[in-house]
Amino acid sequence: MFRPLSIFIGARYTRAKRRNRFVSFISMTSMIGLALGVLAMIVVLSVMNGFQREMSSRILGMVPHATIVGVNPIDDWQPVAAAAMKNPEVTAAVPFTEMEGMLSYKGSMQPIQVSGVDPALEGQVSIVAKHIVQGSLEDLKPGEFGVVIGEITARRFRLNVGDKITLIVPEVSTAPGGITPRMQRLNVVGVFKVGAELDGSMALINMADAAQMQHWQPNQVQSVRLAVKDLYAAPKVSSDIAASLGTAYKADDWTHTQGSLFSAMKMEKTMIGLLLLMIVAVAAFNIIATLIMVVNDKGADIAILRTIGATPRQIMAIFMVQGTVIGIVGTLIGGVLGVIAALNVSEMVGWIERVTGQHIFSSDVYFVSNLPSQLQAGDVVLICSAGFVLSFLATVYPAWRAAKIEPAHALRYS
Repeated sequence: MFRPLSIFIGARYTRAKRRNRFVSFISMTSMIGLALGVLAMIVVLSVMNGFQREMSSRILGMVPHATIVGVNPIDDWQPVAAAAMKNPEVTAAVPFTEMEGMLSYKGSMQPIQVSGVDPALEGQVSIVAKHIVQGSLEDLKPGEFGVVIGEITARRFRLNVGDKITLIVPEVSTAPGGITPRMQRLNVVGVFKVGAELDGSMALINMADAAQMQHWQPNQVQSVRLAVKDLYAAPKVSSDIAASLGTAYKADDWTHTQGSLFSAMKMEKTMIGLLLLMIVAVAAFNIIATLIMVVNDKGADIAILRTIGATPRQIMAIFMVQGTVIGIVGTLIGGVLGVIAALNVSEMVGWIERVTGQHIFSSDVYFVSNLPSQLQAGDVVLICSAGFVLSFLATVYPAWRAAKIEPAHALRYS
């Protein structure tokens, strides 16, 4: 089968056992280093994807994707919800009221964000019902001033179902200061644990109790909470719905409350990816040292090839093929091992924990008690492409030096 001269000789140089064992060793270490760099990038980025997925599902499963907020308390939320459901991106619309205040218990206090919800409908837009560890969401009955708190709050105050706690909320008044505190005694009827900071900053009460604390009618709510198919479309979806309802309504969405967190996570992934790319770059540019030594070792062979008619371009192509083969093999090995490791990293960490008897991610310390991993094909393609490109660029200078070798000079000193 016909093969171009450069590819034939370059591939043969890669397979051949060289007289200089040190050159072979450097070539092997370059290949192994490139494989390890690619493997590390795939595994680390997959783990970061997994953490981002876990935080997204937990945090954005608790906070509203978007809300249609009334300028004044909404007397009848059903028409607003019906108008929102006409948008194909909206999957659910339920009543919602939000307040900020302080929880007080035996002299200790902490800030809290209180959500007034309808227990029967909350499951359509929130994951809280699936993460109740004590009590029940259905125990939030109107008029009884029950509250469901997070596990961190319960642990901080040493609370259990049946205990009472005081909620302090600011209230606008005619007093000289303009604002006076309003205190309400609440009964703990449930505790939730989603494994995020919301376990210490969020609580739920019945929307009728929230209306009473705001001096509204029992059926009045602050807003309508929406669940949308595409989280990143929430700003546009909510704005369109609010615009269609008129000036009495305005839109809000998760990017205003949690956007900075997910922007920081995205930037962190980018920066760690760039740092790990430096490992790949170092391994790829080790190919430069390998090829320079190969060129010195093959000086006589280059001279003979030149004397029988090989052009400088063909000589250059020979060593570019050799270096590229090293890069391709190293990248492919690293890619395959990286994919296997990323798909099984959770099991490997679990095995290490069982063998050592130590919990690497203790649930008492970390919100996420395991090592999640989400392999994305785009990341694998990008990492392997970067390995290919860097290894190819690393061949240019040594191959150019080989092409500049003068046959007479090389044969004289060979």
